[in-house]
Amino acid sequence: MSRVCQVTGKKVMVGNNVSHSKRRTKRTFMPNLFNKKFYFPDEDRWITLTVSAAGIRTINKKGLNYALKEAKEKGYIKNI
Repeated sequence: MSRVCQVTGKKVMVGNNVSHSKRRTKRTFMPNLFNKKFYFPDEDRWITLTVSAAGIRTINKKGLNYALKEAKEKGYIKNI
C-alpha cells in the first residue's frame, strides 16, 4: 500500500534535515495517514479508506459522498 491519502492526495514529500552547522541531508516528510472505516449510506455498506487527518476533516465538513466524488474527479480513487 502506498502512502497516499485517498481523499486529498497528500503523499510523501522529500526535503532536507538541517543541522546546527547548516549541513543538509535528505529526509522524507510522511503524511499523517489512518486506515478508517466510513459508513456509505448510498450502498448500505462500510468502506475502508486510507485518509490523512485533513482528509477526515474534509469528509466531516463536506460529507462522504461529495468528498468521494471530488477524489474520483481528481484521480485519487479509481473505484469504490
